[in-house]
Amino acid sequence: MTRTVRGRALALAGVSALAIGLALGLPGQDMPAYAETAAMDAVAAPHSYADVVAAAKPAVVTVRTEIEARNVRADAGPEGMMAPEDFFRRFFGEDAPFPGLPDLPDLRRGPQDGGPQGRGGMSLGSGFIVSKDGYIVTNHHVIDNASAITVTLDDGTELEAELVGHDAKRDLAVLKVQADRDLPTVEWGDSDALRLGDPVIAIGDPFGIGTTVTSGIVSARGRDLRNGPYDDFIQIDAAINHGNSGGPLLDATGKVIGVNTAIYSPNGGNVGVGFAIPSDQAEATVAAIIEGGSIEHGFIGVSIQALDEDIAGAVGLDAPHGALVAAVSEGSPADEAGVRQGDIILSVNGTAAETPRDVSRMIADLRPGEEATLGLWRDGREEKLTFPVGRMEGEQTAMAETPESPAGKDAAVAELGIEVATLDDATRAELGLPQGETGVVVTGVDAEGPAAGKGIETGDVILSVNQTDVDSPADIAKEIDAARSQDRTAALLLVERQGQRLFVAVPLKDA
Repeated sequence: MTRTVRGRALALAGVSALAIGLALGLPGQDMPAYAETAAMDAVAAPHSYADVVAAAKPAVVTVRTEIEARNVRADAGPEGMMAPEDFFRRFFGEDAPFPGLPDLPDLRRGPQDGGPQGRGGMSLGSGFIVSKDGYIVTNHHVIDNASAITVTLDDGTELEAELVGHDAKRDLAVLKVQADRDLPTVEWGDSDALRLGDPVIAIGDPFGIGTTVTSGIVSARGRDLRNGPYDDFIQIDAAINHGNSGGPLLDATGKVIGVNTAIYSPNGGNVGVGFAIPSDQAEATVAAIIEGGSIEHGFIGVSIQALDEDIAGAVGLDAPHGALVAAVSEGSPADEAGVRQGDIILSVNGTAAETPRDVSRMIADLRPGEEATLGLWRDGREEKLTFPVGRMEGEQTAMAETPESPAGKDAAVAELGIEVATLDDATRAELGLPQGETGVVVTGVDAEGPAAGKGIETGDVILSVNQTDVDSPADIAKEIDAARSQDRTAALLLVERQGQRLFVAVPLKDA
């Protein structure tokens, strides 16, 4: 499935749904003549991967799924993750679906969108065998909402497959088939050892035309497609297309160093920008699924943000690292354990966290009920809190209209380059704030001042300065004086805007 806008698209390399005609020619048109291929000296010929492919190809399978009509929903997507359609729409806009191929099923078509009445959908992807007794790896989105799964081996044998389990956050699934013989397998490789420019080989079943081999190089590492805490894709230029999802990405020795998952394309086809899940993630996840079934991820209930030099200076850290807690969900595991807004998470279970992404991954890697020990920076010193994590659920977002500037008596805060006013009932109503909300509202911003440079806007509500609640302009002045007395170079503001809270470190004038 693909969504495009202004000629761009990102698509899961899943089931095929493109019409084929170019290679067949059109009636009444002459086919082009091709020059006779010149003989190439064997010494000058490029390196061949024929032996690698011959060894690996028998372990690559085609995965076909049936989706009952009652399961076909417009918003269907991986558990705990936005639907692929919504993911593409979020970043790349709208586009009509591809027309179905002759003799190939359309992607998840049902009666509500023009499919045959009473029929569900079908999808097609790829996979690879990792054990002789029939465990198969594929993508979660290939088998999502499937009522029946059929695996076709390289020799044409069709086998019914059982879903062993899945990890929707990592987009991985494990299937199991029963065969009357040992099945061919591929071995896991070391994706951590990959370097830019290393050769790679992709094998899969694009468009359902049959097992296909393409090659290329590693174009980039650590790509983040902004779809979850585990985004760490290998980018490749080997051709992968719809139907390649779940197929193996091999290194030059024939070992699996990735699981082909997505493409970026202006037209739904390959343009040399593909993405694969690294084997260092996939191998451990597959082993965990085989051992214990589907994987659930940990959750503590905090919103976190990155630190910059100003924030680090404002809270007394030598360097910006860790994750600043911008909000704590009421009743969440973190709330019940005593995590506070303004805490900085420096480590999880003794492992240092350099970025918010590190924190997200380490928490998500824990199973619900496991204990997490957070190393925190609070009030200028390190503390530790230990508590059991909860179960990760779907994400929620909130949006609101930009508030207009409120009326009220203004007071200048020259050190920050802003004017502020105390909140009253009329201002709370104007900004859509609950009655009893405390803080100081920004009524003016000096375009040349330090607050403007940090994105402070008229209508923002300052809830605290240097982690101390403020209710008046005088409170802000008091906290700024305290910061200067401690030789701080910035004031740490907790700002609420349109229902969202964010810490902003604003440099102090003449600091």
